[in-house]
Amino acid sequence: MPASHAHRAAQASAQPHRLRHGTTRIADLNVRRARFARMRGRDEVLPLQREFMSSKSTSRLGYGLGFVACLALLGFGLYLQYYEYQDPCPLCILQRVAFIALGAVFLVAALHGPRRIGSIVYGGLLFVIAGSGAAIAARHVWLQHLPRNQIPECGPGLEYMLERLPLGQVLEKILKGSGECAEVGWTFLGLSIAGWALFCFIALGAWAALIAFMVARRASQ
Repeated sequence: MPASHAHRAAQASAQPHRLRHGTTRIADLNVRRARFARMRGRDEVLPLQREFMSSKSTSRLGYGLGFVACLALLGFGLYLQYYEYQDPCPLCILQRVAFIALGAVFLVAALHGPRRIGSIVYGGLLFVIAGSGAAIAARHVWLQHLPRNQIPECGPGLEYMLERLPLGQVLEKILKGSGECAEVGWTFLGLSIAGWALFCFIALGAWAALIAFMVARRASQ
């Protein structure tokens, strides 16, 4: 009897120790599980962060290059005007406005660094502006290739028309063309200023579409 009492007493004294040991093991397991979950979540988040930064840097670089191209074209136009004495006709001025609009949108997009949806929106807007500029430049090239007996007569200056006529009528007269728009001054590789403007509008529109495609493709991977 004394021996059995002693054995029971030993078991009773060891039970709290076992409970504490079991509780400690459970706590350790919970800590390990939480640590593993954090590491797994970090491993899942990091690729998303890298993908986000990659698509953002791609869009910013692409739009930044587009802005630099527009800035260079406008600077070259000013060089032709003030150093080569190639005064712009009304159609030339409209094409400059289109390049300015393209450059402004490229700059805003470069600062924004859009992802998939934003790149599609910016790409669509840039494509519309580039298409409008290309249409104006194509009209200009067409006027320059008219036979002499079909060239329109020279009209009033742009400043005079803006002061005297409504804006819609001014645009109509500009797009109709005049004799000064049919003159071919500076040329390079057989293309006039209007011809090169047409090429640049098409290239910038294609560049905007390419940026939107690249960003959308990265975002979908």
